[in-house]
Order: sequence, then C-alpha cells, then structure tokens
Amino acid sequence: MSETERASGAAPPRQEASAEFVGQVTRSQRRLYAFIYSLVRQPADAEDVLQETNLVLWRKSAEFQPGSDFLAWAMRTAQFQVMAFRKRQQRSREFFDDELIAQLADEASARLEHFDARQAALLECLQRLTPEQRSLVAQRYEPGGSVEAMARQAQRSPKAVSEALRRIRLALMICIERRLAREEMV
Repeated sequence: MSETERASGAAPPRQEASAEFVGQVTRSQRRLYAFIYSLVRQPADAEDVLQETNLVLWRKSAEFQPGSDFLAWAMRTAQFQVMAFRKRQQRSREFFDDELIAQLADEASARLEHFDARQAALLECLQRLTPEQRSLVAQRYEPGGSVEAMARQAQRSPKAVSEALRRIRLALMICIERRLAREEMV
C-alpha cells in the first residue's frame, strides 16, 4: 500500500483490473463528463470531478459486479463526487443543495438515455448513406475540415458542397426522427 493510499484510508485498487472493467471505464468517459458537466456547469470543474470519479471507480473496481449496468453504477459514483465537490466549493456564491443535485442527476440520466437512442439512430442512418455521402460527411467533420477545402479538393464551388451537406443533414435528420418514432411505438 502506498503512502497516499494509507493517508487517504482507501483500499488499494486490484493489481490487475479486468480488461472489461477498463474498457467500460474508457467507453463511459464522454457520457460521464456530460453527466457531471450538467451538474457543475463549468468545464474545468467537470474535468476535475471526472478525474476524481475515475479514481473512485478504479479503487472500487472490485465492488463492481460484471454483467450489471456499469454506466448506472459509474453515474451514481459521479453524483456522489459532485456532491463532495460542492461541499468543498461552498464558499463560492453558486452552489446547489443535495436535493437539487439529485434532481439534476435524474434529469441528466434521462437525457443520456435519449442521447444514446439518438446516437444509435444516427449510426444506423449514416450506414444508409451512399459511400460518397458518408465520405463527404466524414471530411466535413474531421479536425480542420472545412467546406472551402473540400470544394477545392473536389473542384466544386463551396456553395455546391454546402448544399450537398445540407441535403445530407436533412436526410439524416428525417431518418433519425423516423427511427426514434418507430422505437417509441414498440
């Protein structure tokens, strides 16, 4: 046990965390950050709380039951870390009481479920695009992608590229809305 672990009273993490656990922590980072950010509303604070949450998850990895809902467990841990963060920040002019944090956490959880459904619908709808359309979308949203650069590369006008992207976005929006409506009827 390290000096830090002895000083904090925390149990040391398992020497070998399962690859599945590490994978679940890694896959949950964006969702956990969004959840935490919805509660603290400051990007730097959300990053700090996310890191604290990751440490707690790692320390408590032996308590996680494989096969159970990892994200729910991680979000509950994050909620407790937000409350601890809030207590440390009470001198600040803005802070939420525990009841409001719990209410916001419930709302954020519901929004994340909706986000997951929309993301799944988007992935399905992207697969329905032609290879050329998918390539156009990928070029536009890659880091540094711009309509002007795409137009030069394709030897088209920026207006023509913008219009093609607009039509693709509209088709994706319609596809996503239809898929979500089908899921609601089931």
